[in-house]
Amino acid sequence: MADEDRTYMLFYDYVDDILDRRGPHRDAHLAHVQSQRDAGHIVMAGPLGDPPTGAALVFRGVGPDSIEGFVNDDPYFKANLVTDWRVQFWAAR
Repeated sequence: MADEDRTYMLFYDYVDDILDRRGPHRDAHLAHVQSQRDAGHIVMAGPLGDPPTGAALVFRGVGPDSIEGFVNDDPYFKANLVTDWRVQFWAAR
């Protein structure tokens, strides 16, 4: 199965004080996510936990290499707000 036919989930783990530190980077992060939604690559995305401890983003039509590029360009990642991330194939039905 080609990457364009697969669904992948990107999981982020955030720093403990994400709510205190995300402010200066939030609009740019949301715009980064929205640009991939507009391109049809992100199907859904959102924080995990309350308060958030991470996030999950569902990608379709791109593979792990493209998702890694997304991570490297993400303002949250660049600001060291993401402590860990991983991409997993999701056999969504």
